[in-house]
This record gives sequence, C-alpha cells and structure tokens, in this order.
Amino acid sequence: MSTLRIPVGPDDHAQGPADAPVTLVEYADYQCPYCAQAFPIVRQLQARYGHDLRLVFRNFPLSQAHPQALPAALVAEFAGQHRKFWPAHDALFENQDRLGGSLYAELLETLGLGADALESALQSRPLLERVQADLNGGLRSGVNGTPAFFLNGQRYDVRSGFDELAAPIEALIAQSRA
Repeated sequence: MSTLRIPVGPDDHAQGPADAPVTLVEYADYQCPYCAQAFPIVRQLQARYGHDLRLVFRNFPLSQAHPQALPAALVAEFAGQHRKFWPAHDALFENQDRLGGSLYAELLETLGLGADALESALQSRPLLERVQADLNGGLRSGVNGTPAFFLNGQRYDVRSGFDELAAPIEALIAQSRA
C-alpha cells in the first residue's frame, strides 16, 4: 500500500479541524468522470463524520486525457487565492459537463472575482507551479490515476463507493478514542 509522501501543510486546501483524528487526502482531476462520481461520496463522508474528518484536496490533472483538467485546476487555485477555493471546487465538479472558458468566466463572476480575471488565472505561473507541485506530490506518493485517496497517510483504493472509505474511517476514529 502506498503512503503519502508530501505531508499535509498549511498551504493545502482543507476542510475540517486540523486536529481531526482522520485526514482524508484526495488527489483528483476536475474532468475525470470517476472524480465527479466520488464528489458526492466525499460530501457524504464529511456529513457523517463531521469534526472527526479533515478533507484535503490536491490537484492531479490528467491533461492528456482531460484537456480541461488543468484550466479547471487553475481556476480553482485562482479562486483559492481569494479564499473561495471550496465554492469553485464544488461548482467545477457540479458542472463537469460544461468545463470550459464560458463556465470559468461565469464562475469567477459569480464568486465576485470578475469574468476578466479568467485570463490572469489561466496565465499565472505561480498557480501553474502550485498545480504542478500537487501533481508531483501525487506521483511521489504512487498516484497513477484519479481519484486517489489517502487516510492518515495510507492509500486506500476505492472501487465501489462510500463503504470502502467509511469502514476504515470508522476504524481510525475508534482507534483514536481507545
């Protein structure tokens, strides 16, 4: 089983308390259909485990297969610079079938960042470097497809859904309380 090589840090996009007994790190691609299927499952996990679960999202754009994966990641990172990463993240997955320039401009406008900000987001070297750092960290951790999940640093392969992550999360929570 693979282990997470890049520890969770203050620059990661995270929801949930830093001291939660379980940290779920997800490497995902906004255009990946399997990632879109995992999106509501992750939300269910967050709803069920609340403060016992911290979610960390990292970009892993599979650009050769998904030409909109990198632009979508850049838009999310741009929103993140303005403390709006999670609304952008959610909207990108919820509108996966519309990924492209018009959706990105509409999203940035809706988030109050201005539709004219799209070009800045797509041309930003620091944002590209951040996405590339996520990708490289995933590769170092053995990620070779999306979505990829790590629970407290250990890789978990998920093929069928919620229960495949819920069971080890519950075990880790119980372990933390023992």
